Amino acid sequence: MTAETEDREPEPLRRGDWSAEELDHLRRWYGLKHEQFIARDLGRPVQSIEPKAREIFDAEPHDGPWTSDEVERLRMYLGAVDLDLVGKIIGRSRAAIAAQLVQIAATLSSEALTGEELVRFKRVYGTRTDEDLSLVFGRTLEVVQGQAATLCLSKDKAFLRRASGGTAKTRMPRWTDEELAQLRELYPIHSNLEIADRLGRSVKSVVSKAHNMGLKKDRARLQQMGRQNVRQRYDRGGEDRDPGPDGDGSR
Repeated sequence: MTAETEDREPEPLRRGDWSAEELDHLRRWYGLKHEQFIARDLGRPVQSIEPKAREIFDAEPHDGPWTSDEVERLRMYLGAVDLDLVGKIIGRSRAAIAAQLVQIAATLSSEALTGEELVRFKRVYGTRTDEDLSLVFGRTLEVVQGQAATLCLSKDKAFLRRASGGTAKTRMPRWTDEELAQLRELYPIHSNLEIADRLGRSVKSVVSKAHNMGLKKDRARLQQMGRQNVRQRYDRGGEDRDPGPDGDGSR
């Protein structure tokens, strides 16, 4: 590399009209790549990506039964972009999307992820809430959190900062024998938030310890939690990115 190359100024960012190739790239990757990477690919300001996406994804909302393709696209974009934009992409109203998510939550499976699903799970885990991932993969929160623990996955730091509003986390004390006994008794039939309140611990601490102990939720409780979470999270406008207490989405 010559001194002339090293001193060369970076190319100025493109502004103004978008080419057909740029629009095709945006349609292909929006919601699947971080906006910063799409902006880098196109040589445009990152601030220009979302407004242009809202402009080009403007399908007219329609009613009627959902197709398998629409459900798959909903799972693809859920948690990556806000629900209003998801609606524009697939042509469904926010109310229709919320209703579809309630249906998905009512049929969550406790089966392990397949090999193909695991590849995608590892790729998207860091930038989506566990609750969103539960709906994306059609699995219970317990399966999502257990799989993440087994693979030693963690959320991206930037994602956690956005989700927590910059709140610092404190180190929790060791679990006592009495607390462990309470956890065994409460975990199958109570929400993680209720257990955390009783024990004076974070929800994430409860989930992690329960997984390490091999504890399971009753199936009826899991189905109830899934339906409650979806209604609370998606039936109200502007709350689709709230990760819930401690970011795990459990109630």
